[in-house]
Amino acid sequence: MKKNIAFMLIALLLCAPAASYAAQEVNVYNWEDYIADDVLALFEQETGIRVNYMRFTTNEDMLVQVRADPTNYDVIFPSDYIIERLISEDLLDTLDYENIPNAANLMDWLKAPSYDPAGEHSVPYMWGTVGILYNTSMVSEPVDSWAVLWDTAYENNVFMMDSIRDTIGVAMKLLGYSINERSQEALDLVKDKLIEQKRAGIVKAYQVDETKDKMIAGEAALAVMWSGDAAYAMSYNEDLAYVVPKEGSNVWVDGMCIPKGARNKENAERFIDFLCRPDIALINFEEIWYSTPNAGTVAMLDEETLADETIFPTDETIARCEFFKDIAADIQRYNRVWLAVKSAR
Repeated sequence: MKKNIAFMLIALLLCAPAASYAAQEVNVYNWEDYIADDVLALFEQETGIRVNYMRFTTNEDMLVQVRADPTNYDVIFPSDYIIERLISEDLLDTLDYENIPNAANLMDWLKAPSYDPAGEHSVPYMWGTVGILYNTSMVSEPVDSWAVLWDTAYENNVFMMDSIRDTIGVAMKLLGYSINERSQEALDLVKDKLIEQKRAGIVKAYQVDETKDKMIAGEAALAVMWSGDAAYAMSYNEDLAYVVPKEGSNVWVDGMCIPKGARNKENAERFIDFLCRPDIALINFEEIWYSTPNAGTVAMLDEETLADETIFPTDETIARCEFFKDIAADIQRYNRVWLAVKSAR
């Protein structure tokens, strides 16, 4: 991926004078490895607002902390189904788009998503898919189905995701269900299928952020992975490839939201607006590899990047994917399945 444009933008922006926002701050709670350090530095340089940056690993970890005290955070980055839940629990503030004019750069299909139909509580940050990253030097057969993750030929050679929705979702799709299926019959079948995989010794580990580096190092043949992490890993190891299986998968959006009671709401909206600027979104895109929802940024990309189906999946691929929906009413049943899988021996 060409980064010359982004590097020039960084150099120019760092020379810009800071506005007078002395002693102001914004408390940001985001995923691991999910923003360019240069972007944080540029925001502070341009605005004079200090960024207190905190990280989480899964949506569920983040949700626990926000519920405990939403006033600890000014900007959070939940996924679609968690945004839906936060709205239902009245934990998100309404956004003032007068302070976020750069949101106009968003792609039309993401301006009124199903999880936030009026777009009042979230601004899309990144989007992507869940699929299989595999090492072509370690896998001889075609990889086009989730079933390969249950093939005993790959004993101790598969990384599964340490994420309740993603891993249960994989098994749901393999068994022919929607990723949002909630019936007890389906959950029992999923539990048995995941325990079968674990007891067969196929799962090397359940993990999240460390998987991309371990796949680069050739420590496993296959891994369930988010598309951006897959694209990053593929850029460092030419033997790696990514596929969204034929049974279908999850297409997701991570959004930027302001918790109700945030102490620095105006600064939070200023931060969100900054991330929606096409030049800033370009720096982020080239750093973290996830699909950008910013039409202005997409217009800056070269043909080779736009043709990368890991980052920009085809309409055919998207058509067999689903958004996760909030399952709060059935979360205890999901939790029991996950506990049974993780504790199985």
